[in-house]
Amino acid sequence: MEERLHPNLVLERKGAIEILRVDREDSLGALNFEIMEALGNYIQDLGARKEDVRVLVVTGTGRGFVAGADIVGYHKVGQTEFDNFQRRSRKTFDAIANLPQLTICAVNGYALGGGLELALCCDFIFVNEKTKLGLPEIKLGLLPGGGGTQRLPRLVGPMRAKELLATGRMIKAEEAVQYGIALEACSPDGLMPRAIEFAEELAGQAPVALLESKRVIDDGLDTALSAGLTMEQRVLGALYATEDGKEGIAAFIEKRDPEFKGR
Repeated sequence: MEERLHPNLVLERKGAIEILRVDREDSLGALNFEIMEALGNYIQDLGARKEDVRVLVVTGTGRGFVAGADIVGYHKVGQTEFDNFQRRSRKTFDAIANLPQLTICAVNGYALGGGLELALCCDFIFVNEKTKLGLPEIKLGLLPGGGGTQRLPRLVGPMRAKELLATGRMIKAEEAVQYGIALEACSPDGLMPRAIEFAEELAGQAPVALLESKRVIDDGLDTALSAGLTMEQRVLGALYATEDGKEGIAAFIEKRDPEFKGR
């Protein structure tokens, strides 16, 4: 069953998985302030529901996932309004990146500018074979403002990121996989089934360990290796003490499927 959070945002629930779709096909999913605010409000609510929702899938409608910010809305606006949109965008994108749940972006079409930046906030990116991605802001005399200059080089390395930003060129699905931006490229019809299949696989894991798998990696990337290794062992010890940890080991020994309870 679908629910409209905003005229351009559709939510669907499948057990422990939620699917959020940007529904603005006539503008290839371009984001404006109102959509960004509604998206941010949803993400804030989602973060508080980690016991009920384990995986979020984000996708778009038609030929475009999100073809960036609504450039028409930029034209002749004042500096204050422009800066306010950038601040709202950062707040929303940071909230997505910092969600405790695992996130999957199913890029169904063009992902340009803010669209690619939105995808980069997610833990996993799947693309369809006709997808084109890029950060073309340089062609407007601008630079990305939603994390593109920071998240992309952390994913693909500084040299490749500089090349993509400085030229503004679009890359195809196979390049996105080759560069490590996307995990897999799928047929257009197979994109959502594959993303849902992967989401269901994730949602079927031990809930506490699933959340910790994301947190330990993300937190570890921001610290020294020795501190990260200490954190890893501390978390492992805590998981061993959980009911799920004991159940997982017992199920392995007894050659049966585990029944995880999330505690």
